[in-house]
Amino acid sequence: MEHFYAWNGNRIKKWGLVIVAALFCAIFLWVERDNAFSVFSTDKGPRALISSSSKSKDVAITFNISWGQEEVYPILESLKKNDVKATFFVSGEWAEKHPDILKEITENKHDLGMMGYRYKSYLKQDITQVKKDLLYAKETFKKLGYEEVNLLRPPSGHFNKEVLTLAEDLGFKVVQWSINPEDYKNPGTQTIVDEIMKETQGGDIIVLHASDSVKQTNEALKTVLPGLKQKGYEFVSISEMISKTDAKSSSIK
Repeated sequence: MEHFYAWNGNRIKKWGLVIVAALFCAIFLWVERDNAFSVFSTDKGPRALISSSSKSKDVAITFNISWGQEEVYPILESLKKNDVKATFFVSGEWAEKHPDILKEITENKHDLGMMGYRYKSYLKQDITQVKKDLLYAKETFKKLGYEEVNLLRPPSGHFNKEVLTLAEDLGFKVVQWSINPEDYKNPGTQTIVDEIMKETQGGDIIVLHASDSVKQTNEALKTVLPGLKQKGYEFVSISEMISKTDAKSSSIK
């Protein structure tokens, strides 16, 4: 009996240490999330914007588009109905094919950003190819009448310090995200809603998609947009977020 109680006590002690360690990790991750905010050029080199100050009630909702045209129209309608200004990141190749949609996006006062010209990971290309892609995209948007497109979201969100340095040299501000419900996987409307409503905090940048592959995003917006407003959040464009925030920095490894 004594042996049993000695073994049980050690076991309790062991599990107690595990629980303490898990609690420490959870607190660490929470603190890291609140300090994962980043802004562009710093004394330690170029950075990407992930989120703004958590003390703010501003939230930026962004959409990536690389192909198709069917899903973007109902999304634009939902944004208009809820009086929400978003930021659209589109590839130059897509922009050339859909200048009418591009016009509707900008006429509705949404921010316009780019994802280069051809939607291909910058980590799978030589840096000279990346530069050619960015310069060609810049020229493409200029020909379409959009000379001041300086917000850049690298294709698939893939970048490193070399890409960041190049982007800064070419006058771009690299914008990532802090909330990603992976709507492009069509995980279910409620799953998208739950992820955004549960995880979003002040200063977050939400990434969604408006390509034709997404089938549940607009339905989710019907709950998310009024839902976040009811929580006291205010939707802003990325340009507004940049102008209003005193963002903190986060290094990119």
